[in-house]
Amino acid sequence: MGERQLKEPPKLSGALPLAGHIFSFGKNPHAFMMRLRRQLGDVAEFRLFHQSMVLLTGTEASEAFYRAPDEVLDQGPAYKIMTPIFGKGVVFDAPIARKNQQLLMLMPALRDKPMRTYSDIIVDEVETLLDRWGDSGEIDLLEFTKELTIYTSSHCLLGAEFRYELNREFVRIYHDLEQGIQPIAYVFPDLPLPVFRRRDKARARLQQLVSQIMEKRARQAENRTNVFQMLIDASYEDGSKLTAHEITGMLIAAVFAGHHTSSGTTAWVLIELLRHPEHMRSVVAEIEERFGSDGAVDFESLRQLPKLENVIKEVLRLHPPLIILMRKVMQDFYVKDYVIKAGKFVCAAPSVTHRIPELFPDPDRFDPDRYSPERAEDRDLFGWQAFGGGRHKCSGNAFALFQIKAIFCVLLRRYEFELAGSPESYRDDYRKMVVEPGSPCLVRYRKRRRTGLNVAGEESASIRPEPAAGSFRIVVDRDLCKGHAHCMAEAPEIFLVDENGRLDVLEERPVPALIEKARAAEKYCPTRAIKILDDPEP
Repeated sequence: MGERQLKEPPKLSGALPLAGHIFSFGKNPHAFMMRLRRQLGDVAEFRLFHQSMVLLTGTEASEAFYRAPDEVLDQGPAYKIMTPIFGKGVVFDAPIARKNQQLLMLMPALRDKPMRTYSDIIVDEVETLLDRWGDSGEIDLLEFTKELTIYTSSHCLLGAEFRYELNREFVRIYHDLEQGIQPIAYVFPDLPLPVFRRRDKARARLQQLVSQIMEKRARQAENRTNVFQMLIDASYEDGSKLTAHEITGMLIAAVFAGHHTSSGTTAWVLIELLRHPEHMRSVVAEIEERFGSDGAVDFESLRQLPKLENVIKEVLRLHPPLIILMRKVMQDFYVKDYVIKAGKFVCAAPSVTHRIPELFPDPDRFDPDRYSPERAEDRDLFGWQAFGGGRHKCSGNAFALFQIKAIFCVLLRRYEFELAGSPESYRDDYRKMVVEPGSPCLVRYRKRRRTGLNVAGEESASIRPEPAAGSFRIVVDRDLCKGHAHCMAEAPEIFLVDENGRLDVLEERPVPALIEKARAAEKYCPTRAIKILDDPEP
């Protein structure tokens, strides 16, 4: 049988001279990409100004995108827009090997042990903001979630200095950095625009503050577990330490990951629950069953809220904050029956793949039960891709889910809500680089009467461990493993994660008595890199 004939991707017609398809794309990127897939299929080419872009949707094309090595598909050239914000030589502007070392340095703060300390911080932040509300009123939900998630993210990931000592100044700095993410910066990041001048001034001021705090911490012996301290203590493979410039950029990257997407998702969770009262009742009942009216919100309890977690997953399917992820093709790239030439850009589009009926039946319907064990419509790791996938899947996905669940465990116990506008008036704003609900986003609140229900010690049937099975074996997808170490916390007899985040499977065929621990490791792996397979004895 002869070698299959490869072809170049089909091209969208109607490109304008110089501009390409930028006007149709810029008006509504999601609608543009949905039309593009309908017309040309899973692999489809279009043009933005002079640059050829190839859209990859569906599971097969998405898997090729997410699994490709950096030497073939490189993030760096696709995200030059972030260089003035993160800094020269930091993350996307760094050489591939150095970038990967930098990203690994962020992982310790997102592992199982530090995560267990964050719930108290998040709960305190929510309650502090709610103390300003009174018995009833009206708020702009998006403004509230932005304020809340910048406090929770900075406090958990950066430390108390940023949250308390530098609170107001840090919020102003972060705002100016965030406003620097403008579409024109993809092409002209250094234009002498006021918004870019404020961005650069904020970046310089933050580095000054970081240097001051580093000097202060060097004189103290206090033990801290946050990203900032871990970066201060970290070293590259050659033994060199990070500079204040590099630490500043990586702190910005960490907060952007923890805040920029979570604020919009948090707002959409409440909107969708108010649009669908049956799911609101179900989630409130689950929270009351787990915590009662005043039970402690902790790490372990937050993992045992399947109904709320499924609501968040469905919100992320319908409203993914990052609707397009890009890479530059460094070497000819092969996907399905196509070859994509070096020099072009390729894009994955979670918002489009999430609307494919073959993957998600009745895809426009809000249906959290898609993720029940019986249906498991997220079983395809390259179908449901709200956090990306493969080697560059968002490392903060566990923190994001954890943070949003903690917020709602406080919000929904303290207050009842209603939409101030008609349900259909709340829409995604696709004009923004990170998609979120359009403003204003008004909701009304009213203090909830205490139910007195307190059965936090009871265990829901949905989270009881499955009965023990026979022989089994462990399979790990090394391309997906990010070193979160949740598996080691659940089953230390089976898994070992070293200080560099490398996973060692101590027992690939554990004794049957360890099946429950192994299933917990599989369930709580944030990247779903672990699979348990039956291994019947011969």
